[in-house]
Amino acid sequence: MQENYLAKWLNNELTEAELEEFKKSEAYASYQKILETTGTLEAPEYDMDAAWEKLESERTSEKPRVITMSPFKAFLRVAAVVAILLTGAYFYLNTLDENITTQYAESKEIVLPDNSEIILNADSQLSYSEKNWSKERNINLNGEAFFKVAKGKKFTVATEQGTIAVLGTQFNVENRDGFFEVTCFEGLVSVTFNGEETKLPAGNSFIAINGSVAKSTVLKNGTPSWMNKESSFKSIPLKYVLNEFQRQHNIIVSHKDIDTDELFTGTFSNTDKDLALKSISVPLQIKFKLEGNKVLFYGESAP
Repeated sequence: MQENYLAKWLNNELTEAELEEFKKSEAYASYQKILETTGTLEAPEYDMDAAWEKLESERTSEKPRVITMSPFKAFLRVAAVVAILLTGAYFYLNTLDENITTQYAESKEIVLPDNSEIILNADSQLSYSEKNWSKERNINLNGEAFFKVAKGKKFTVATEQGTIAVLGTQFNVENRDGFFEVTCFEGLVSVTFNGEETKLPAGNSFIAINGSVAKSTVLKNGTPSWMNKESSFKSIPLKYVLNEFQRQHNIIVSHKDIDTDELFTGTFSNTDKDLALKSISVPLQIKFKLEGNKVLFYGESAP
């Protein structure tokens, strides 16, 4: 590649033949990505009137100075500025984290650089550094996800409420407002919550609701119910059940004259909203009114 192709390309001075040759070079893709990124940068606000007044004041108090700059020196200055921008943008782009999100009634499958697999449940977000993955296998999670971790270095899942560490196993993490649950289906999981570490073998769950910790059992080598298009609960306050219904069906939930701290044990469908509404209301002997994408759960005494 000609040495001056970069400068000519930035100034749109390449001929069609030169442009085709430049596009074939290994550097073109990186330059193009950097150019697109730097194109989104915004310049800071600039007060033109204040700057003009300052310039006029300096012109009247100082003798004019004449600086002669050769075209080659001007080109070197431009090239130096371009080099600085390209270098900075390169390091910026290579330190960006991968960010994946899901909306209500949506799930996503993610394959990590080491072939570990993640299935992200509805209304969830995760991020990780692809560039540093070989050095540090770390996931930041807000929401719920099922992990199938390939064997290798320590694999950690960081949440606002606790941290999970494994070497290679299958487990599920749910991190919602006031609700934190880790379920180990295979291998051994280390859960750190409020500074205390708990070893969680396969077939066990660690649950913290508003800071109160409990444990329960599950089937070994199984999967979380939401991966089978259902949401299951065992002695969980109703408010978390209603929140999960809202996430899975993308329906706005409200309630009146019902006790949302009442414990619920049961399962509802993540695909059939009518069946799900009955599965929640019938066991608790409450009613519901569905209008469009809104549902009201209410007690017998509510109008």
